[in-house]
Amino acid sequence: MTSPLAAPVHDRGITTLTLDSPANRNALSARLVGALSTALETCAADDAVRAVVLTHTGNTFCAGADLTAPPDPHALVALMRQIVALPKPVVARVTGHVRAGGLGLLGACDISAAGPEASFALTESRLGLAPAVISLPLLPRTDPRAAARYYLTGERFDAAEAARIGLITLAAEEVDKGLVPVLDGLRKASPQGLAASKELVTATVLESFDQHAEDLIARSAALFASAEAREGMTAFLERRDPAWEL
Repeated sequence: MTSPLAAPVHDRGITTLTLDSPANRNALSARLVGALSTALETCAADDAVRAVVLTHTGNTFCAGADLTAPPDPHALVALMRQIVALPKPVVARVTGHVRAGGLGLLGACDISAAGPEASFALTESRLGLAPAVISLPLLPRTDPRAAARYYLTGERFDAAEAARIGLITLAAEEVDKGLVPVLDGLRKASPQGLAASKELVTATVLESFDQHAEDLIARSAALFASAEAREGMTAFLERRDPAWEL
C-alpha cells in the first residue's frame, strides 16, 4: 500500500512534505493523519531542518475528513496541535482547493500562501455538522465576522478573501515566487530564534487547544452520530441534495 505522503524533499534547510493521496483528494484519513504526524516528528528531531513546507499533489490541497476512513478526532486534534507546537515553522503552499477539515490543517500552519487556483469552503453545516475541532486553530486567527459568515453558509471563497480574513498569510499570482522572501527569511533566522519567536505567536492558539479541545471533540462526536449528519453524509456520497435543502 502506497503512502499518502510523497517522499520528503530537502533543499537548504527546508523540508517539503507533500500530501499525495489522489484517490480521495488528499482527504484526512487515519493513514494520512498518522503519516503526516510521523513525518513532522522526524523533521522536529532533525537539526538540518530549519522549516517545513506542507503542500500537495493534484488540484486539491485537502478535501476535509475522509468520510469512508475518518481519523480518530483525538488524532486529528493532536496533529493540528503538533503543527502549532512544532519548534520549527510550518509553511503551507496551496495551489488547489481546501475544504472543511483541510482548513484546520491550513489554519495550524504558521505561514501560508495560496494561488489563483485555490478555493476554500467550510462545508460542514451543509452536512449536518459543524467546524468543531478545526475551530481550535481557526478561530484565534480568523476575522470573527468572516468566520461567522463562512461557518454558517458554507460559501466558497478565493485566495484573496482568505488572505483578507486572516485564514492565509498571502495570496500570490505565482505561489513559489511569493514564498521566496518567506523561505529566504526563515533560512537567515537562527533555530533558537525561530523556536522562541514561534512560541510568542502561537501562545494564544495553544491556549485554545488546551482549554477547548475535549469539549469540541465531544461536540464533533455527537454531531457525527446524529440522524441529520447521517443524512448529510449519505447525500454527499450519493451526490444528491440532503432532505432539508430548500
